[in-house]
Amino acid sequence: MLLDLDGCLWVGDEACDGAVEAVTALREAGLSVLYLTNDVRHSPEDFVRKLWRLGFQASTAEVVTAGAAVQYQLAGSGSGSAFVVGSQALVDHVAAAGLRILNRTPFATRADVVVVGSHEGFDFDELRLAVQAVIRGADLVGATRDPVFPMPDGPWPATGALLAAVEAATGRTASLVVGKPEPAMYEAARDRLGPGRILAVGDRLDADVAGARRAGMDSALVLTGGTSREQADAADPKPTHTADSLAALVLG
Repeated sequence: MLLDLDGCLWVGDEACDGAVEAVTALREAGLSVLYLTNDVRHSPEDFVRKLWRLGFQASTAEVVTAGAAVQYQLAGSGSGSAFVVGSQALVDHVAAAGLRILNRTPFATRADVVVVGSHEGFDFDELRLAVQAVIRGADLVGATRDPVFPMPDGPWPATGALLAAVEAATGRTASLVVGKPEPAMYEAARDRLGPGRILAVGDRLDADVAGARRAGMDSALVLTGGTSREQADAADPKPTHTADSLAALVLG
């Protein structure tokens, strides 16, 4: 089973009611669990720490971030070089895929691949170098196309906003976008789970449900995040299952 994090297991720093018990029940039933997130700002280790802090059991092998999915997609692509717009976590994933990181070198604009992910330290120089590298011929890879992500003071620009800026400046469209609802995210998850039927659970029609459908998986929509019952009822196509919460889905 694939479980979205924000809006499904937790909202902010609070676990959703019954979510811990639901995940425990899944494990006791012998079902494999993977946690999926489009958040590229943090490493799998960061998410494992938060999961444990909120009461969920988790290992790094059970967390698939959009950054980890980027690593999966780029692995084996050769001994090329990359310039990364993103957090250290995303840089580490790209390096782990076997690419030579050109950030903070005089050769950044000669990278073979530019990978774009949002992070709070983003500045104009990153955008400039990314644009110059792509114009020189670098492949453009986006971690996601999420335009914003929710924060307590209102939406913040997310990876999709930065990727759109690079595309607009270069006249190029990313050759690969990885995060939900793109199939690449689910390919990385399927590789970890192995063969068998998979249910993808999340709180968004446009990301979780649409992504599962594109990957040929069943989906379950929970209403603890960004989707209302009315929106779920009007969805076309509809999710395989709809429940008020993960607890309602799993525990009845």
